[in-house]
Amino acid sequence: MKSYLTVKELPKSERPYEKAEEYGVEQLSDAELLAVIIRTGSQKLRSVDLAYQILNHKPQYPGLLSLYYTTKEELMKIHGIGKVKAIELLAVAELAKRLTRKQRKQSLSFRSPEMIAQYYMEQLRHQKREKLMLILLDGKNKAIKEMVISEGTVNASMASAREIFIEALRYEAVYLILLHNHPSGDPTPSRQDEAITKIIKEAGDLLGIPLLDHIILGDCCYVSLKEQKRL
Repeated sequence: MKSYLTVKELPKSERPYEKAEEYGVEQLSDAELLAVIIRTGSQKLRSVDLAYQILNHKPQYPGLLSLYYTTKEELMKIHGIGKVKAIELLAVAELAKRLTRKQRKQSLSFRSPEMIAQYYMEQLRHQKREKLMLILLDGKNKAIKEMVISEGTVNASMASAREIFIEALRYEAVYLILLHNHPSGDPTPSRQDEAITKIIKEAGDLLGIPLLDHIILGDCCYVSLKEQKRL
């Protein structure tokens, strides 16, 4: 014998979809919003109860933040979440990330190392491998294009000046910025970091596309080689 009411048996004011229709989605709790997305629960759990389990499946990242730092495989370990629902939830999380970044990017100043570091921090600080990003700017210091140039240990062979400046010329960049993360959490520049910075700076000066900065991200901290006057 079941020990709970199904969603259809709940009062209309407590059904997530009907509540959203009546009062607007902004009136829904985080669990109710997820319940609308996943639509159905399992034989033993209503969709709202299943949503609570999703929100609490990673104690180190409570609530909706857990969706930022989870994987399809981790979600599928929750009873009632199959591959389709897991992908749907990850897609929602990715949309949220992109909306947030689009909104923040509108006011981002690429003249400020601190603002640049804050903007890319959440994207890169939890990565388990180093990622070197190239940011191409126009004459007004507005971003034209950003891309990952290499993944793994950042060194001169992986981040070739030729590849970087092919992209810079393709997009008619006026300036460029390098940015990468240190998975250790310590943003102190290594000898390899300094070497690649020197190579790109010299090539940029030669081609008339100056390197404005190389920013290294740690865990909630950063180092700007420009601020340290090492450029």
